[in-house]
Amino acid sequence: MKKTIFFSLIGLVVLVILLGGIKGLQIKSMIAQGEQMAPPPTPVTTAAVNSARWSMALTAVGSLEAVQGVTVTAEISGKVTRIEFEAGRAVARGDLLVQQDVSTETAQMRSAQASMELARLNLKRARELLPENVITRANFDTVEAAFKQAAAQVDTIRATIAKKTIRAPFAGRLGLRQVNLGQNLSEGDPIVVLQSMDPIFVNFQLPQQELALIKRGLTVNVTTDALPGETVAGRITAINPVVDRATRNIRVQATMVNPEEHLRPGMFVRVAVALPTIREVLAIPATAVLYAPYSDSVFVVEPAPADGKAGKGSVVRQQFIRLGEKRGDFIAIASGLKAGEVVVSTGAFKLRNGQPVVVDNSLAPDFTLTPKPEEG
Repeated sequence: MKKTIFFSLIGLVVLVILLGGIKGLQIKSMIAQGEQMAPPPTPVTTAAVNSARWSMALTAVGSLEAVQGVTVTAEISGKVTRIEFEAGRAVARGDLLVQQDVSTETAQMRSAQASMELARLNLKRARELLPENVITRANFDTVEAAFKQAAAQVDTIRATIAKKTIRAPFAGRLGLRQVNLGQNLSEGDPIVVLQSMDPIFVNFQLPQQELALIKRGLTVNVTTDALPGETVAGRITAINPVVDRATRNIRVQATMVNPEEHLRPGMFVRVAVALPTIREVLAIPATAVLYAPYSDSVFVVEPAPADGKAGKGSVVRQQFIRLGEKRGDFIAIASGLKAGEVVVSTGAFKLRNGQPVVVDNSLAPDFTLTPKPEEG
């Protein structure tokens, strides 16, 4: 009985060892097959690293400012009797905005004009009598002075009426109304903001070391989030003669046409000053770059090594690079690539170093230096 149990246990152990050996051989075979199996190549679009001639540009951030801008205020105290403008409308120079009460001045004007007319007649008679020595020269001077005083009184009242008749000092666009009908305005009370919109200034600052590169007349290209995909051109019209002591920057002003008034004073803009100097750069599509805090990189497409698992196809190699200026859909490469190399232009984020790929540019996007977004 004991011998039977003993032999049964031995047989069971042998069976377990045999099954374990068979399973181990199967796993080893599967591992070997997995090592020999290459993943299918990933389709990618590519672009060549091309040498291009780019005009140099100085970039900065700036803000827009009206060529003429003012808050129209009351010059003298008075009650508002008429409001002749609508908020947000364009006005011409001299258009009536607000009329203050001038009833008292109008009455005073009639009296002053009557006094001036009487003084004029007296002066006329005095001129006729003076050559005949009917009146003395002193009397003539008194009559003449009386006429001038009467005329001055008329001019004073007329100036008061003009100050209470508030007109647009220049052509532009009005802001929000800040007065109401019947309101008593004091001297200096705001009425409405008036801004000249076309042309418009853009103010920006450049480092002092760039002073030798800039001059009046250079083209300035301005972009803003308010006009996506559009570039507005202008020209440098003024360079501040004083360098800021705190920042060592110099303030520059450019003027741009703004017929549709899409650009408004106070807006933030990006500025690029086009310089006449041309330089050679290596450019690739900006979509090819993998941006990272430690270093930016691209994937270079190369023939697969002869002893590799990718066969005779292509593989990608991650290459770290240093970036330069961005222009349109392209970005300049300061170092890390050579002309003629081919990089993955889209979808680089899904690749890994050494991964087999197949090039398919049938759906590759068109890259340009002056992209224009399609209208939806």
